[in-house]
Amino acid sequence: MGGYQLLTRLGEGGMGVVHLARRADGDRVALKVLRPHIVGDDEARRRLAREVDSLSRVRSPRVAEIVDADPWGDIPFVATRYVPGLSLDQEVREEGPVTGPDLVWLASCLAEALAAVHAVGVLHRDVKPSNVVMEGRTPILIDFGLARVADDSRITHTGWLLGTPGYLAPEILYGEDATTASDVHSWAATVAFAGTGRPPFGRGPSMAVMDRVRRGEHDLSGLDPAVRDLLEAALAPEPAHRPTLPEVRRRLESLDARRGSDRRGSGPRPTSAFPVTMPYAAAAPAPVPGHDQVDRTDLVGQTSSAPVAADDVVRPTGVLGDDGSIAVLPEDDDYDDLWTTSTTYDARPRAGLLERVRRALLVSAGATVVAGGIALAPYVTLAGLTVLSWLLRSGSRAGSAVGQRRQLRGRRWYDAPALLLATPWHLVAALPGTLMLVLWSLGIAAATGLVCFALALGLTESLGVVGFAFGLGMWWGPGSTRVRGPVRRVTDPVAARPVAWLLVTVMVLAGGAGLGAAAVSEGTRWTPDDTRPFADVRLPSWLKT
Repeated sequence: MGGYQLLTRLGEGGMGVVHLARRADGDRVALKVLRPHIVGDDEARRRLAREVDSLSRVRSPRVAEIVDADPWGDIPFVATRYVPGLSLDQEVREEGPVTGPDLVWLASCLAEALAAVHAVGVLHRDVKPSNVVMEGRTPILIDFGLARVADDSRITHTGWLLGTPGYLAPEILYGEDATTASDVHSWAATVAFAGTGRPPFGRGPSMAVMDRVRRGEHDLSGLDPAVRDLLEAALAPEPAHRPTLPEVRRRLESLDARRGSDRRGSGPRPTSAFPVTMPYAAAAPAPVPGHDQVDRTDLVGQTSSAPVAADDVVRPTGVLGDDGSIAVLPEDDDYDDLWTTSTTYDARPRAGLLERVRRALLVSAGATVVAGGIALAPYVTLAGLTVLSWLLRSGSRAGSAVGQRRQLRGRRWYDAPALLLATPWHLVAALPGTLMLVLWSLGIAAATGLVCFALALGLTESLGVVGFAFGLGMWWGPGSTRVRGPVRRVTDPVAARPVAWLLVTVMVLAGGAGLGAAAVSEGTRWTPDDTRPFADVRLPSWLKT
């Protein structure tokens, strides 16, 4: 759409549907596709064009500014800077209320964002927790879906109420014009929600909430006393009784100066204390070929400009392929527990040719162990490989689930208990994929067995070849990513060190050779059965010849 590739839907509201989209240069944007009834005629499109022109002048690190728009297209859209992270209401629901210096920092950042919006003659008119995205511990004001040019604010459809009850100022509910004081009221309600974990005007039917807003009946119990008086004043029903936005910022600066600078999120942090999570990687532009360094700000949104090597950049990828390449995962059921974009992220650079050859030889050595095991004890080896595959797949699923949570919001103390509680589910969920992979590999093995029969190979030799084919099938078969991933965490570091790789490969080959020698000298063991399968089958004489 409009030269953008739509990647996934981020959400929707009364104004339109918001997509994560990618520009031709690789940058990600939040692209809002507007609903037809919002821009249904030329006058509405002219209004939108004027609004976009004004909003495009907003420039602030606390605001997701507009980067592109097409008010006159067949499907009009507005593209803004994509801000990764959880919305404020999601953050509060999952992590609890914001307190102490963090709350002062959040209030200051939102006030700074509103000041930048008001500076170009624009009102936001829809400041609320869902329109604030937490980029780390820094709030970013998003979604100008309801913003209006200050001198053209009464443009709603007759009978429409554009906004969210509980975060709209009383004068708007009375049908009056919005002013900068209206945004101050919404700012205070949003900060109060962040500090208490509940809407300041309560919940319930919209009419009841709006009535409490008009009366100024808010509940700020449990709010940090440091900001309570300021929010009380900002939530006054009469606009004239509220402090202006510059006054709000001055009081916050004074409060911040008294508390000192010991707060999270205020200024540059050491990179080691600020892990790059998956949403940050999604927003980061792809590294430019031939450039040795990039600005760390592109990754973590900090003011630090310390360069990092291009190979250390977290790149948007799929699964790291067996040859070191990176590819987007296909959209099939085997990856249901990944993100809806079916994309993971891997920071490892592509391996060199020699290292990829060593990886392939190490995998082949492992297949010889499977071949020797099948030649010596087919049933036991088959059962062991099935159980091993099942455990690896379930472990991979569990690890992916934990990794996704950490990529979204960092490490949490409950990661280990959550993993333990979810283990039974992952064991059950891994069964269908395991059975599919084993059956597919058995099919490959059976086809290989027919070739061995046609070549008139002996039993032990045929079982060895069949076992080798079965091992390769388990490694490259459908859904085998869940098996390869955990194994490669061990084998890839070994392949990266030539000496270690040589020793390990020789040891693995020796193990496979030992199993094969035992099969030749002692014969095949069909445990738990006493006889080999199809021992009583006799082929017609014409087929033998």
